Amino acid sequence: MDIFQATTKARVREFALFPYVHYRSDPAWIPPLRSEQVRLFAPETNPLLRHCDYALFLLRDGGRTVGRVAAFVDRLAVDYWQKPIGFFGSYECVDDAAASRVLLEAARDWLRARGMAIMRGPISFSSQEWGFVVHGYEHPPTIMAPHNPPYYNTQAEAYGLRKAKDLLVYEADVSKGYAIPERYLRMMDAIAERHGVTVRPVNMKRYREDAQIIMDLSNISIAHNWGYYPVTDAEAEQMARDLKQIIHPEAVLIAEAGGRPIGFTITLPDINVLLRGLNGRLFPFGFVRLLRGMPRLRQYRFFALGVHPDYHGLGIDSLLYARTWQALAPRNPRVEIDYVLEDNVPMNNALKRLGVTHIKTYRVYEMAIGR
Repeated sequence: MDIFQATTKARVREFALFPYVHYRSDPAWIPPLRSEQVRLFAPETNPLLRHCDYALFLLRDGGRTVGRVAAFVDRLAVDYWQKPIGFFGSYECVDDAAASRVLLEAARDWLRARGMAIMRGPISFSSQEWGFVVHGYEHPPTIMAPHNPPYYNTQAEAYGLRKAKDLLVYEADVSKGYAIPERYLRMMDAIAERHGVTVRPVNMKRYREDAQIIMDLSNISIAHNWGYYPVTDAEAEQMARDLKQIIHPEAVLIAEAGGRPIGFTITLPDINVLLRGLNGRLFPFGFVRLLRGMPRLRQYRFFALGVHPDYHGLGIDSLLYARTWQALAPRNPRVEIDYVLEDNVPMNNALKRLGVTHIKTYRVYEMAIGR
C-alpha cells in the first residue's frame, strides 16, 4: 500500500471526489454536488481552513485508490479549549482492516508530530458533519449530514478509538401520523405571553443583519456545549451566503423579547431529496430539478437552535420548536432533528414528550495519541 499527501490541485480533487467511486453501489448514499465538495478543501472557498493546519492523505493499493483521511489542527479549537485535541475526518475506506490502520496511523502520526495528545473524529471541514452512523443506516443522509457503512465503526474500534459522544437524530413525520398535541401548543402560547416573547421569520430584505443576529446568538447560547468553539465572521458569512440560496424564510425563526433577540432556530429544506440520482452534477438536468422542486419540498432538517443564557430554562427552546412546526404544517412535513447530544437531558426529554421518534445515532470517537 502507498499512502501520500494530496498536495497538487489534481490530487486534492481526487481526494474530494473519492466518495463518488466508493459509494457508487450504496443505495442509501446521496451524492452531494461535486463542485461543493471540491470547494471544501480549498482555503479560498472554505474559511474554516484558514485557521487550520491540515493534511489530506490518499491511500492506494496496487494503483487503485482505496481510502482517504484528513488530519487537522484547528487553532481556534485548541486555543478555546486549552487542550491539545486534533481531528481526523473525511474518512473513507474499503472494507479492509490493513487499509484502515494505515490511514488512521497516518492521521495519528501527523497530529502527534504537531503536539496533539488526543485524536478526535470523524469531524469534517463543513459545519455539523460529525461522527459515524452507528444506528439507523437505512435512513439516507439529510442535507449536510454524513453517511457511512457499518464497518467504519469496526475499523475505528479495532484501531483503538473509543466513544467520545453520541449524537441523536429524531424524526417527526406527518405522513406517519405525527402531530403536536394541541395542549402543548396552548402551553407554548402561554409561555410566549408570560415572557413577552414574539417569534418572527428571517427578513430576507435585511438578510445580512439577521444572519449576524443568529451568529451572535449562536456563539453565546451554545458556548458551553460539548465540542463547541466559536465560529468566525468569515465562516458565518460563507454559510449565510450558501444557505440563502435554499432556505425557506418561514423556517428560519428569531425570537425577541422587548425588541431584543433572544433565540433562533434554523430548519433547512432537505435538498438531498432532489439530488438523488444526479450523481453530484447540476447539469444538464439537475438545476431544473432543484428549481422546480424547492418550492414543493416537504422534508427538512432541524439544523440549529439557540437561546440566550438569560432565557434558559423558560421553555423558549420548546416555543421555537412549536413555532417552527406551525410554520411548516401546511407542507405536511417530515422533519429530521439533527443533532441532539446524548447527555442533553432537558432537550431529549422534551423531544420524547413531543412524541418524535429516535431514528439514527452518530458517534464521535477519540483516543490518546501521546506527544
